[in-house]
Order: sequence, then C-alpha cells, then structure tokens
Amino acid sequence: MDSAEYERKIAARFASFDQDGNGYIDREDFSGAAKAVLAEFGTTARCDKGQALYAGAEAFWQGMAGIADVDGDQRVTREEFVTGAVKRLRDSPQRFAEIARPFLKAAIAVADEDGKGATPKGTERVLKVLGADPQTAAAAAAALDTDGDGRISEEEILTAFAAYFTTPAPDA
Repeated sequence: MDSAEYERKIAARFASFDQDGNGYIDREDFSGAAKAVLAEFGTTARCDKGQALYAGAEAFWQGMAGIADVDGDQRVTREEFVTGAVKRLRDSPQRFAEIARPFLKAAIAVADEDGKGATPKGTERVLKVLGADPQTAAAAAAALDTDGDGRISEEEILTAFAAYFTTPAPDA
C-alpha cells in the first residue's frame, strides 16, 4: 500500500475516534465512549468493570495523545492523527493495539454478560454504541470470533484492531 493510500485510510479512521463530531479527538471522546458502553450494558461507572473501562479509556487517550498530539494542546486534530499514525504506527501496528489494550480488554469484560467471555452479539452492541452502523457492526463482530468458539478473546480483538489500521482497503 502506498503512503497516500495509507494516509487516506487513516484519515477515514479519525471519525471513529471523534465520538462527538467536533473535529478533533480529546479525552472527552474516550470518556464519552466509556460512558456509552456502560449505559448500553446497564453497568455502573463505580463498579469494577466500570472503573476498568474508564481507566482503559484514559490510558488509550494518553497513548494516542503521546503519539499524535504534536502541539500539546490535549486535542488531536485530523492532521495530527494522520501524521502520528503514518509516522509512528505504520511499521508497528501492534503498538497501537497495545495502547488500546486496557480499553479493549475492559470493553470485552463489560460485554461479557455471563462470565464466559464476550459473544459476537455483545461485541456487536459495543461496536454499534461506538458508532459503527448496524450492518458493519454485525459483520465485524462475527468476523472477530476467528477460532469459532462463540466468544471474542482479547487477542482476537487486539489482532483485528491492529489490522484495521493496516489493511490495504480504506473502507475495510
């Protein structure tokens, strides 16, 4: 994939992080995402799962800001996001997955309604509340269960998250 194509794809990914649509990514986008996931599953912010999700959201924000917030204003613009991703993550997509790990792990725990692991249906609910359209959320959640055991593991979601930023097709 050439650099221009990669930059177009990464720019398209920006919108998935800009939860409030104000044109930049900031801490509130991450805490808003956590709040929305907790509300979807009827989980309180003060319980262990809620606290882990908020802590994961903060860690994810800090990691993203460390990579992309070039001017230090605690906001990541589209340009900063594209530049940060292209320069720092293209050769190491797993790095971005590792930054996201605490949030993704906590989101899986919230979606795990029976204590046996997140199901594709629970994962689909998370994806929809984070802004994926219903058809995309359903397809993505089903595809995440790569071993076919009916549960989405932390490693399955981390692998998919990293791939999302490195696939050749901008709309994949």
